[in-house]
Amino acid sequence: MNYNIFTDGACSGNPGPGAWAFLVLTDGFGDEGKYSTSGAVEAATNQKMELQAVIEALKWITANGVEPFTAMITTDSVYVKDGVTSWLANWKQNGWKTRAKEPVKNRELWEEIDRLVSGLTLEWKWIEGHGEDENNKFVDKLAVKAVKELKRRLTCP
Repeated sequence: MNYNIFTDGACSGNPGPGAWAFLVLTDGFGDEGKYSTSGAVEAATNQKMELQAVIEALKWITANGVEPFTAMITTDSVYVKDGVTSWLANWKQNGWKTRAKEPVKNRELWEEIDRLVSGLTLEWKWIEGHGEDENNKFVDKLAVKAVKELKRRLTCP
């Protein structure tokens, strides 16, 4: 089965309250072949939420996908796309240090992504955020909505 996954993260302030969202598209399940969800946390950065969106999508697809499957993960985060496709192997080889010999930021999230992608057949695609892609716009709206709902819950007695 082939899946198309769209992910996004959002923060209100950076750092600040944050949220993630993902959308999975395929034939044969859910509401017209679509499944989407989001979540929010009180304190995050935008990069952490971009990574968390991928983690949550990978957890979901691993638990619910019909195997064998392939997936195209589309993100508007260069950090996520380049991290997975270019940097991750070098970070691991260099003891989780960057080329500048600094500790990798968000290491715990990168380690979880590394664990989740192991053995999966995935392609990664970057698209410009807030562009023309309707699915990217959809997950952006989901993440922004989740942040707003969290902020409302935090400020209301």
